[in-house]
Amino acid sequence: MAENNDYIKTLGEALGARAEWLEKQELPKLKDELRAYHTGFASLYNLYLKKGLIHEDPYKQEAKIGELEIPSSAPFSDAEKLDQLTRRLANYDNQLDFLVNFYQYSTEFLTIDRIKRILGLVKYIDFVNLSADSQSPGNKAVAEMTNQIKTGAESLTMSVITEALSHLNKSYNPIMVHLKYLADYQKEAYKLDLRDVTSELPKTEAASIPQIKKKFAQSKPGNPFYPDLAEELIREDYTKEGPALREAVLAKLQIAENKPKSEKKEVPYKNTLIEGIQSLGGTSGTLADIAAKLDENQIILNNKRKGIMEKLKKLFQQMLNKEPEAVIYDVEYMDPVKAVSVREKVNIVSFRSDLEKKIRTHAQMASRGAATSKLESMPEEQLTSFLERSIRDMQSMHKTLTALDEFFKSEVDKEDRIKIKGIKPELASLKNAILRANSKRHEYNAQKEEGEQLKRLGVQIEP
Repeated sequence: MAENNDYIKTLGEALGARAEWLEKQELPKLKDELRAYHTGFASLYNLYLKKGLIHEDPYKQEAKIGELEIPSSAPFSDAEKLDQLTRRLANYDNQLDFLVNFYQYSTEFLTIDRIKRILGLVKYIDFVNLSADSQSPGNKAVAEMTNQIKTGAESLTMSVITEALSHLNKSYNPIMVHLKYLADYQKEAYKLDLRDVTSELPKTEAASIPQIKKKFAQSKPGNPFYPDLAEELIREDYTKEGPALREAVLAKLQIAENKPKSEKKEVPYKNTLIEGIQSLGGTSGTLADIAAKLDENQIILNNKRKGIMEKLKKLFQQMLNKEPEAVIYDVEYMDPVKAVSVREKVNIVSFRSDLEKKIRTHAQMASRGAATSKLESMPEEQLTSFLERSIRDMQSMHKTLTALDEFFKSEVDKEDRIKIKGIKPELASLKNAILRANSKRHEYNAQKEEGEQLKRLGVQIEP
C-alpha cells in the first residue's frame, strides 16, 4: 500500500510538470499548426467555390457551433453529390475555424473526448494521401475536384493549390505528435483520478472493471468511463508486471531538457504579432474570390450602361493604344464611428488594381518558409507598424467592398439583379480576419505592458 502511495505522489508531481510543459511549449505549437492546416483547407475550399465545383452554403455564416462536430462521412449518390459536398465542406470549414479561433488550448479544457474530436476533424479528409481511388466518399470527391482544377490551371491557381496542399501536408504530422503528447498526459491524469475510486473499493473488487465502473458512476456522475484505461490501471496496480509498467509511465511523462542556445534567443512577444499578420494573410484566397465577382458584376453593369458610341470610343482607344478613361462609381456606406451615411467616389479601375496587389501581398504574408523567416527577422517596432497598417488597409478595403456590393445590386435593372454576384460571405470572412488580427494586436500590447511591469519589479523575463 505504501508503495502505491509513493507511486501516486510521484505520478502527481510528474503530471504537474508535464502539464506546465504542455501549456508553455506544446499547446501553442499545436494551435499554430492547426491554424496552418485551416489556412490550407480554406484556400482549397475557396477554389472549389470559385470554380463552381460546389455552391455557397446559404446557412454557412449563420451556423452556431457550441462544440466540435465531425461532418458526415456517409456515402451519397451522384444526384446528391453537389448538395452533400456543399454542406459538408462548408461545415468542415466552420468547424476548423471554430477549432482555431474559439477553442481553449489548455490541459484542463482539452480532455480525452475533445482530443478525439480534433483527431477526427483533422483526419476527416486525408490530404496526405489524397486519391480519387479512395474508399471514403469525401476523400474521393475532394481529390477529384482538386485534380479537375489542376487540369489546365493557370500559374496563379496552381500556386494556390500547391501552397494549400503544402500547408496541409506539413502540418499533419506535427499535429499528430502534439496530440499524442497531450493524449498521453490526459490518459495518465485520468488513471490518477480513477485511483481515487479504486482506493475506496475492497481489495476483492478493486481489480474488477464492472465494480470500478459502478463505483465511478456513483463518485463521478456525468463523467465518461473508459474501460481500456481502467484495464491499464489494473495491470499497473494489481499484477506482477505492474512495477515495470509504472516505470514506463513515469519515463513517458519525463520532460527532456532542451537548453536554448544563448546566441539564438527568441525575441519575446514577436510570435503574437506574426500570428496577427498571418491571419490577415490568410484572406488572400477570399480577396481573389471577391475580385472575380467584382469583374463579373462590372461586366453586367457596363453592358447596361454602354451604348454604341461608347463601344466605338473604346475601340478607337484600343486602336490608338490609349489608356481607358477612369470609371468612377458613386457609392455610399455607413460611417461606423459617426453613424452617418457617407458618399464616396471610387475609381473602380484603380481600386481593382490595388485589390490585385493586396491578393499577392497577403499570399506572401500567409506563406511559410522565407516569408515567415523575414517576419521573424524584423524588429518588433517594424512588425507592430506593419500589422497596424495592414489592419487599417483591410478595414478601409472592407468598407469600400461593402459599399460596392450594395452599389452593383442597386444599379442594375431588376431582371439583371439575379446575375449580380453577392460577396456577403467573403465580407464576413474578411471581418473575422480583421477581428483576429486586432485581437493579436491587443494581446501583444497587453504582453508588453505586463513585461514592462515585471521589469520594473525586477523580475527577469525569459525569452
